Amino acid sequence: MVEAQTKTTTKTAARTATKVKMIRIQYYRSKNSTPAKHKAVVKGLGFTRLNQIVERVDTDSTRGMVKAVPHLVRILENE
Repeated sequence: MVEAQTKTTTKTAARTATKVKMIRIQYYRSKNSTPAKHKAVVKGLGFTRLNQIVERVDTDSTRGMVKAVPHLVRILENE
């Protein structure tokens, strides 16, 4: 029982120790009068309000979603 608990703790510590690259995305143009697919992408990125800034893990899928709606969102430079 103690061995199983130690393994779980070690795995959790290993995950938190690795640095995950993040990107900041801003939703700056309204999705009104855009195709339904664009609205779904904006919602999938987690935006609920205009001018909202969210931080997402920098993966190919996230970059692809941003690339699909470059006229609605922008990637902010890390400070």
